[in-house]
Amino acid sequence: MKKLTEMTSFADAQQFANSQALWDLFDGDRDHLNITHECILRHADGSGRPAVRIAHADGHDEILSFDEIAQGAKRFANWLDAKGIQKGQRIAFMLEPSLPYYISLFGAMLTGAISVPMFTLFGPDALRLRVDDCKPSLFVTNQEKAPVASAIDGLDVVVANSDFLTMLQDYPAEYSAKSAANDLAVFQYTSGTTRELPEAVKHTHRSLVTLMFAALYGSGIRPGDEFFCPSSPAWGHGLWHGTLAPLAMGVTTGTFAGRFDAVRLMHALQDFGITNLSAAATHYRMMKNSEKAQAFKFSLKKMSFTGEPIDPATLDFIADTFNIPACSMYGTTEIGVVLVNFPGADDYLVKPGALGKPIPGLRLQVQRPDGKPTEPGEIGELMLWKRDRWETTKDRAKIDDDGYFYHCGRADDVIISAGWTMSAVEIENTLLKHDAVLEAAVIGVPDPMRGQVVKAFIVSNQSESPALFEELKQFTREKLSQHEFPRIIEFVDELPKTPAGKVHRKVLRDREAAKLTA
Repeated sequence: MKKLTEMTSFADAQQFANSQALWDLFDGDRDHLNITHECILRHADGSGRPAVRIAHADGHDEILSFDEIAQGAKRFANWLDAKGIQKGQRIAFMLEPSLPYYISLFGAMLTGAISVPMFTLFGPDALRLRVDDCKPSLFVTNQEKAPVASAIDGLDVVVANSDFLTMLQDYPAEYSAKSAANDLAVFQYTSGTTRELPEAVKHTHRSLVTLMFAALYGSGIRPGDEFFCPSSPAWGHGLWHGTLAPLAMGVTTGTFAGRFDAVRLMHALQDFGITNLSAAATHYRMMKNSEKAQAFKFSLKKMSFTGEPIDPATLDFIADTFNIPACSMYGTTEIGVVLVNFPGADDYLVKPGALGKPIPGLRLQVQRPDGKPTEPGEIGELMLWKRDRWETTKDRAKIDDDGYFYHCGRADDVIISAGWTMSAVEIENTLLKHDAVLEAAVIGVPDPMRGQVVKAFIVSNQSESPALFEELKQFTREKLSQHEFPRIIEFVDELPKTPAGKVHRKVLRDREAAKLTA
């Protein structure tokens, strides 16, 4: 039978996608598997084939081969052994995509140590919380971030500069992997505030096998693709879907280093001849807002997004600019990807705004508060069947008559005003259709008469004025309903976002609560 990587249709996914078919894609088995071997070493054939293309914010490109990363990872692994690093110890690193980043990531896992990527924009408090939690034996970073890391007592900090890379040349470029399939490989921190440490999600080497469901059917990766993911590899999307998944198939991936810029991204998509793009919803919105997309020639055949739903105005931009559908991929770091839109499947209809359908083998259901399934079109809580029981995703959703799932906001993004239940996401999407609105975030704020009222935070391309305020209120009422509109609008220069790029409504709610307390 053909391998799953040779099949592209939705029908084949339903018929042939199973656990054994995933294992057939790898050299390892259920007892012995190593992520570094599967993603790098087995593809390093001496040909110099590119593994990672890095688009740097300053305009220069960097291309790293499988051979280069393999040799660096082996030397790094031998260096760790010489330092006495043992299997199961944590190696943390805070680096932009670069050769030091990839040899740290893969070299640590090669030895059986655990890789812990850290976001490069972490300040002292955020970094200290995570270091205190994972207790790394070694912390690898760059010259700029070294003072922040060195301020943490007891932390062994290594600066991965040119001298460090030269020093590694003294170590052998031969190494045998030291891991079992169920050994821990990666600690992944979800995004959060510095005052509230998100728990580290602990992944084993065999997590790479399960990841292939999302790679094949969420982002549609297949051998021969020219792939790109601009999300930071410190987070789940950039690391697992943007780095490990394509490399495991021997597919060249691309990434972004430095402060994100939509025009620079589009340059990279054009110059690298990218055919498959997987990005955050924010990246697509920023490309639209740049108003520069028509200056580029694109080769894209598959597109996917994750993190949050894309508003209709941005979906229209994608359809007009790229002439292919943007396929939603829904999941979380904790549960993985569970709803996909099968990019590249000619027998699957991508419905605008839909999260898609479950990954083969998974059961999802939208439920009422009493646990009974909702009817098509009825909003309820999205539940996943896991460990022989229904577990909540903490998201609200609905299904249609064809079995497609639609996102209706986080459970805490529901606004109840004077008895009316409203969706923050729905109001945001409507506001984003207005020509004056570049970004929008909506929350509920206390009101003595209605309990809550809708407050919108708007990033606009027009000057703030009472006329624009009234125009946006009326625009929303006409598009939605007479009760569903922002009674309060605050114009802002920018919206708070999580490190993964999603609008951080919790920050806005906390700010409003602080104002009331004051």
